[in-house]
Amino acid sequence: MDILVSSLVAGLLIGMVLALVALGLTMIFGVMDVINFAHGEFLMIGMYAGLFTAQSTGMDPLFTLPVAAVVGFLLGIICYYGFIKFVMRGPMVAQLLGTFGLMLFIRNLALLIFGSEDRALHHGILVGKSFDLGMGVIMPATKLAAACLSVVAFVAIWLLMNRTRIGKALTATSLNAQGARYMGIPTEWMNALAWGIGGGSVTIAGALIVNFWSVNPFMGLLFTMIAFAIVALGGFGSVPGAFFAGLVVGIIMEIPGIWDFFTYTFNSDWMADVPMTSLKYMWVYLAYFVIMVFRPRGLFGWRK
Repeated sequence: MDILVSSLVAGLLIGMVLALVALGLTMIFGVMDVINFAHGEFLMIGMYAGLFTAQSTGMDPLFTLPVAAVVGFLLGIICYYGFIKFVMRGPMVAQLLGTFGLMLFIRNLALLIFGSEDRALHHGILVGKSFDLGMGVIMPATKLAAACLSVVAFVAIWLLMNRTRIGKALTATSLNAQGARYMGIPTEWMNALAWGIGGGSVTIAGALIVNFWSVNPFMGLLFTMIAFAIVALGGFGSVPGAFFAGLVVGIIMEIPGIWDFFTYTFNSDWMADVPMTSLKYMWVYLAYFVIMVFRPRGLFGWRK
C-alpha cells in the first residue's frame, strides 16, 4: 500500500507542474487557434534561464522564477511579432510547419550556445532534502516546492484571465476575434499578450522542473508531446481543463509504481517481467490518441 500511495502522491505533484507546462499551450490555442510545436523549446529555455541565473548569482533556484518569467514573456512577444503574425496570414498547414520550424530553430540555437551535454542544479535550500508525509511516503523537497509554486502561478494566471479587464479582453478575442475588434479591443496586442503569457508560464514551469530534472537542448519534444496530451484531455482553450488533465497525466506517468504495487500484491511473475518504467511515456501518448479519437474537444473544451 505504501508503494501505491507514494506513486499517487508523486503523480499529483508532478501533475501540478505539468499543468503549468500545458497552460501556455492551451492559452495560445484558445486565443489564436494556433498549435505551438515550439512549446517544449520554450520550457527548455526556461530551464536554462533558471539554471544559469542560480549558478551565476548564487541565488536559490526557487527564487529564479521572476527571471524565467521575464525571459519567457519576452521570447513569446518576440516570436509573435517577428514570426507568428506573418505565418498567421497563411493556411493552417503553414502555421503548423512554421511553429515546427521555430522549434527546430530554437533547439539548434540552444545546441550552438549551450552544447549538447546534460546540465543540472546541485545546490539550493531544498536540494537533497525530503519530507516524510506519513504512510511511508517520502517526497523530495524540490518536487513538493515546485508543485506548490506551480499551483500559485497557475492560480495567478487564472485570476488574470477571469478577474481583470485584460483577461476578459483575451477571452473575448478567443471567442470572436472579429467581434472583439469591432468592440474596440486591440486583438493584435491580445494575440501578442497571449504568446507572452504562454511563454512566461511555461518558462516558469521550466525553472521549477530544473530543480529536479537535468536539461539539454533535445528535451523539448518530450514535454511538447506531454503538453499536447494534457491539452487534448482537458480541452483546447480550457484553463481549468489544463489543471485537471495535468493531474491525470501526472498519475499516468507514475504507472510503473502502481504496476509494482499490483505486482507485489498478486505476486505475479509475468507482471514483474514487464519493463513498465521504459513504457511510462507510451501510456501518456496512448491516452492522447484515445482522447483525440473519442472526444476530440476534450473534457472541458468549448463547442464552437
